[in-house]
Amino acid sequence: MLSVINHSPILKSLINLVAIAALGLAIALSVSFGATDISFATVWQAVTQFNPELTTHQIIQELRLPRAFAAALVGAFLAVAGALMQGMTRNPLASPSIMGVTDGAAFAMVVTLVFFPALSNTGMTFASLAGAGVAVVLVFMVGSFSTGGLTPVKLALAGVAIGTLLRSVSSTISLHFQVEKEMGFWLAGSLSGVTWANVQMLTFAGVVGLLIALAISKSVTILSLGEDIATGLGQNNLAIKILGIIAALVLTGTAVSIAGTVGFVGLIVPHITRFIMGTDYRWIIPSSAIFGALLLVLADVTARLVNAPFETPVGAITSLIGVPFFLYLARGSGGGK
Repeated sequence: MLSVINHSPILKSLINLVAIAALGLAIALSVSFGATDISFATVWQAVTQFNPELTTHQIIQELRLPRAFAAALVGAFLAVAGALMQGMTRNPLASPSIMGVTDGAAFAMVVTLVFFPALSNTGMTFASLAGAGVAVVLVFMVGSFSTGGLTPVKLALAGVAIGTLLRSVSSTISLHFQVEKEMGFWLAGSLSGVTWANVQMLTFAGVVGLLIALAISKSVTILSLGEDIATGLGQNNLAIKILGIIAALVLTGTAVSIAGTVGFVGLIVPHITRFIMGTDYRWIIPSSAIFGALLLVLADVTARLVNAPFETPVGAITSLIGVPFFLYLARGSGGGK
């Protein structure tokens, strides 16, 4: 069956269409379910015939719709960033959360919110991007110090170490400045309080990051075969890696600035996508975006319903799936290449 999927663009397209339909249904469920359940008929009416005098219509338009769209965009961004990182490094354990990228972005956000609270949302997003970039540099520096060079497991361990350090410093700063209550839920990953302005920012970042990712998708496929092969085919690997890192940082940094540290989406989704779609990143990248969006929307719905009327951090839901998945991959990777 996998060989049929790998060589049949029609079947791949059909799978993506089904996933898009499932995503639409998941968004409808996200808008309908919550502290107060709202019927699908009311949701449709609020979208097509909005009445500002009705409280349910205001809840749908101002709270639930932007939250659902933000969940889809954040999930897509993290999944695509993970796919790029895995393809460029040939590391099955690479992802924004495992490589410390999300923790670097979160650390920058905590510092910004504590010391520069008047900074605009755009400024905070740029700070998040800078923090993500610093984390990537630190991870590769620490990983390269080990004997025998970088391996997938050593790179992942360096990412976990740097991520844990940055997370601890973030928590210390929050405790010292007594903002732990405000920061705690966000650091665990949350989509509460998302506005249409946040969705607009995500959309702008998505246009930049996703277009770069799609533009280099064929080159990432070649790079994933090995640097020697890519070089032999005349590819400029350094340029592709720089563009890929820029795309991953833009997508991850923006996602973290809106939703906090939502982990493991960028680890799980690319593996599932490769299993279904094969090894061509011209399919993996757009499909990862769809599957990542679907996963996070469903995780956000679960986070709101699992302990209703209280809300569970969405990062806790993704971690329940991601931690066993990571351990399975780490065991399979061993200390190899």
